[in-house]
Amino acid sequence: MTAFGQGAATVGRRTWSVEIRSANHRYLDLKIRLPQPYAVLEGAIRREVETEYRRGHVEVDLNLNDRDQAKTKPVVNLPLAREYLRGLQLLRDEFSLADRPSLEMIKDLPELFRLEETTTDPEDEWPQIRQALSAALINTRLMREREGFATKCELIKRLAKIRRNLDQLDSEIPSIAVRRKARLQRRLTIMLNGADIEPTRLAQEIVILTDKADISEELARLTSHLDQFTVFLAAHEPIGRRLDFLLQEFFREINTISSKINEAGVAQLGVELKNEVEKMREQVQNLE
Repeated sequence: MTAFGQGAATVGRRTWSVEIRSANHRYLDLKIRLPQPYAVLEGAIRREVETEYRRGHVEVDLNLNDRDQAKTKPVVNLPLAREYLRGLQLLRDEFSLADRPSLEMIKDLPELFRLEETTTDPEDEWPQIRQALSAALINTRLMREREGFATKCELIKRLAKIRRNLDQLDSEIPSIAVRRKARLQRRLTIMLNGADIEPTRLAQEIVILTDKADISEELARLTSHLDQFTVFLAAHEPIGRRLDFLLQEFFREINTISSKINEAGVAQLGVELKNEVEKMREQVQNLE
């Protein structure tokens, strides 16, 4: 699942914009890109994002559009201005001049004014940045929820198909047991080649071997896993990892069934079940 969200906040002529992109990942892999002065806010941004994401590859980009052209401000060199005025006063007194020292006399003198680059404290701008970040997170969440709902609907369809296959397999257990018992009896008769073995003992051995091939327990566990899977799908909380674990259990039980029953029909059902489970595992990666 991929998701995208944007958010913005404007104060005066400054606009902060946040873009968030996310994709599937087993764990949370968070990358935050900020303008250099705002690097101090990375921790705060990370905490906000982690309230929404528990896993996934997430990229957060913060950008500032500053339409204020005044990047510097003039600063008066007051100590130097005092020295200039004191010097003019000395000249006036020394030469008995009539004019009094004034601003007009000193305003163009060297280094009386200097330009300083305007700076802002990123911490002061955090409320606006947080507002833009929250909007981006909400928009990303809405997209993820839409895709998550579609994914859950698809998973429910596949669950129904798996249940039908299991019901079919369950209905065939009696006939599978009969066929297996007959095959075992033929094989043992050939292997024994007329050896003197009591029929009762032979029947017991056949029952033991037939029981070892019984798949009732595997089918029961698979049904239980399916029920649990359905419960998780209805939960309003992160379920991706739990569903992935259950699907691993699906695979284990299906492999056991396939190894116990060496019949073409069962083998085909096993292949179909594995295909469905594999598709479900791919889709579960889209869920948090």
